Amino acid sequence: MYPIPEHIEITDNIAESVSHYLKDRKQKIGVLVDSNTYVHCYPLIEQILPPHFVINIASGEKHKDLSTCNGIWEEMTYHQMDRKSLLINLGGGVIGDMGGFCAATYKRGIDFLNIPTTLLAQVDASIGGKLGIDFQGFKNQIGTFREPECVLVGPEFLITLPTAELRSGFAEVIKHALIFDSKHWMKIKDTPWELQPWEEHIAHSIFTKNEIVAQDPTEKGLRKILNFGHTVGHAVETHFLHEPDPLLHGEAIAVGMICECYLSNLKQELPESEVETISNFIIATFGKIDIPREELNAIAKNVLQDKKNLDGRIMCTLLPEPGNASFNIPVTLHEIEESLEFYRSLPG
Repeated sequence: MYPIPEHIEITDNIAESVSHYLKDRKQKIGVLVDSNTYVHCYPLIEQILPPHFVINIASGEKHKDLSTCNGIWEEMTYHQMDRKSLLINLGGGVIGDMGGFCAATYKRGIDFLNIPTTLLAQVDASIGGKLGIDFQGFKNQIGTFREPECVLVGPEFLITLPTAELRSGFAEVIKHALIFDSKHWMKIKDTPWELQPWEEHIAHSIFTKNEIVAQDPTEKGLRKILNFGHTVGHAVETHFLHEPDPLLHGEAIAVGMICECYLSNLKQELPESEVETISNFIIATFGKIDIPREELNAIAKNVLQDKKNLDGRIMCTLLPEPGNASFNIPVTLHEIEESLEFYRSLPG
């Protein structure tokens, strides 16, 4: 369907693929799970795994921090993992980001295998070698780049997901189409939710992200286009992170894409008709988040910590047109706040 790199496998039998990958391996193996994947996903591969130990952490973005990493490193040390050991990250984006970070820094780096179990992780988080954790409330403030030894993608895990988690991953599918492939965007927007071809979307997103990352592994230039929706989206996600019911990553990125479409019209002449089409589709799919007007300034100020900023200037990835993206476009704090007000003004 789409060519993908050799270290990534999309499989219709995850247990068989894991068994084949680990065949004849003698090293110590740890499996990192959270409270959800331990119940719903670990049983799908438990019986075929060679001798191993399990590290079980609390689920959710709010636990993606140094204190959780400390617990993971303690378990790795207690089980005497050495530099030839393997850590299997079985879970969504948080598990992949944090597990990869812990593996990449433990004894200066051990191998890790990603088995992404959410759509978000399968189409984005487990691909491209970005690892990191949140710090002082800011998203992915501490991290590094390191590719997993292998990524085994099993679409069968998607049946374990609540609809909200599936939609969260869909935000990244939409993003990949909007920045890279206008034809795929047309297919997405013209297909009802219940008929979306998930396996095709997974393959397309992996292909898209790999094409971009291969040209710019450490985000010096082109890879920045993958941040469309994420400047404002991360600011929104950070703001709601410690609410009783925090936003899922994709829900925040959906808000961010609408805001950055507004900025694209302002800065890149994205036609108003395209802003309307994209915004209407996203709100029809994700619904609309209630953002009180008095909180807009506080949310906007979160972008001052964005990793893409240069010389004190806020830099965005914006769309001149669907399927094409420009990076390092400067915007002001006032314009960020305007974009959030635009989101607030939309019906939904």
